[in-house]
Amino acid sequence: MRILVATDAWHPQVNGVVRTLTKLADAGRSLGVEFEFLTPQSFRTFAMPSYRDVRLAMPRPTRIAKLIAEAQPDSIHIATEGPIGLMVRRYCRQRKLPFTTSFHTRFPEYVRARVPVPGSLIWRALRRFHAPSRAVMAATPALASELTERGFDNVVLWPRGVDTHLFHPRAIDLCLPAPVFLSVGRVAVEKNLEAFLDLDMPGTKVIVGDGPARTSLEEAYPDAIFLGAKHGEELADIYAAADVFVFPSKTDTFGLVLLEALASGLPVAAFPVKGPRDVIGDAPVGALDHDLRTACFAALDVSRQDCVEFASNYTWEASARAFVDSIVAVDAVLPGRSGAEQPRFVA
Repeated sequence: MRILVATDAWHPQVNGVVRTLTKLADAGRSLGVEFEFLTPQSFRTFAMPSYRDVRLAMPRPTRIAKLIAEAQPDSIHIATEGPIGLMVRRYCRQRKLPFTTSFHTRFPEYVRARVPVPGSLIWRALRRFHAPSRAVMAATPALASELTERGFDNVVLWPRGVDTHLFHPRAIDLCLPAPVFLSVGRVAVEKNLEAFLDLDMPGTKVIVGDGPARTSLEEAYPDAIFLGAKHGEELADIYAAADVFVFPSKTDTFGLVLLEALASGLPVAAFPVKGPRDVIGDAPVGALDHDLRTACFAALDVSRQDCVEFASNYTWEASARAFVDSIVAVDAVLPGRSGAEQPRFVA
C-alpha cells in the first residue's frame, strides 16, 4: 500500500510534526506500507511572517495534480492546514476522492500569542478545513474529545511513539552545576519558556532548540544555557544527562519531547494542561502543578526507572498501525487502487 502525505511542515524544520511523519514512514515499512510525501521542497517558498525560519510553499494546482499522479497513491492524507494542505484538499474535493487529515497544532492559541485574532474565527476555519475528511486523527483521547465537542466530525485516535533505541538512560555528565533542568523544543513565544526561565531554582537551566525568540531570550536570561538545535545521539545524551525535563508549554496537542525525555529516564515537570496531562495522566513519572517551580522540585524525587518503563509502552510501530487501520476503517482508499484489495498491513 502506498500512502501520500501532504504536509507544509518538513525538513529542515525541527518540530513534532516533522518527527512524527518521519517516524511514521520508518515504521510503516515493517507493515508493508510505503509513505510518499508532498512537501514544500517541490515548490517555491517564502518566509513565514513572524517566523522566518519556516518556509511556506506556493503550490500551483497543475503542479499538485502532477505530483499526485506521479505518486500513484492508494490513499491521501493531509497532515497540515497550510498552502499545500489546502491545495491537496481542493484537488480531492474537485475529484470526489476520499482523504484523511490530522490535527497537530492548536492554531488559535498560536495565533493569539502573536496577533489579537478571535479564537472562534480560527476554530471555525479549522472545522471547515477538516469537515470533508473521512477521519480527523488526534494524538490523545482528550484532544479527540475536545475536537468532537468543538464540532469536528469523524475524529479518531492516532497515538504517538518514541524511539527507545535512541532515547534511553546512559551515563553522561554535562559538567554543569546540578540539578540540571532541561527544556527541549522550538524557541518561540507559544512555548511559554519565560515561565521556566523566570523560576528561582538551584542548578542549571538548559534550553535545546532554535526559533525566533532565541536571541531575545538569551539576552534576557544570561544565566541559562542555550545549546541550539540538537539531533540524534547528541540530543539523546543531553536528555540522559539532565535531572528534570521542564515543559512549560500550554498550547501543545501532545509533545513528543515528553516521551523522548521519559524514555531517557528523565522525569517531567509541567503545568496540568492538555498535552502533558494527556501523556502523563496519573502515572508516577513526573509532576504537574500550576506552580511550575513546585513541579520541578517534586519531579526530582521521581523514579527514573518508572519513566523508562512508562515510555516503553509507546512504539512507532503501534502508531503506524493505528494510522493505517484508521484509513481502512473509514474506507479512505482511492477507488480502483490495489490497497483496497490487499491490505498487507493487517496482522
